[in-house]
Amino acid sequence: MGIRDRPTAPRSPWQNGHCERLIGSVRRECLDHVVVFGEQHLRHVLLSYMKYYNGARTHLALNKDAPASRAIQAVGRILPTPILGGLHHQYVRI
Repeated sequence: MGIRDRPTAPRSPWQNGHCERLIGSVRRECLDHVVVFGEQHLRHVLLSYMKYYNGARTHLALNKDAPASRAIQAVGRILPTPILGGLHHQYVRI
């Protein structure tokens, strides 16, 4: 068929911007602050960060909403919910 693979050059954000952005966010917001004790622990940390990133973390491109949209809570007491052992917090009203 004549199809050839053309891999992107390492550390080339103009070639693969979305992946570079995600990798940078994971490093800055998660892995730079956690000591990883093995593969299983790394998988657990990354899964917890993925749940936080898609469920609670605000994104400017989504008008400060999370990818998994949630209802606006107007009344109640504000309580912090620690995520990743207190590295990040989600604030909810009860």
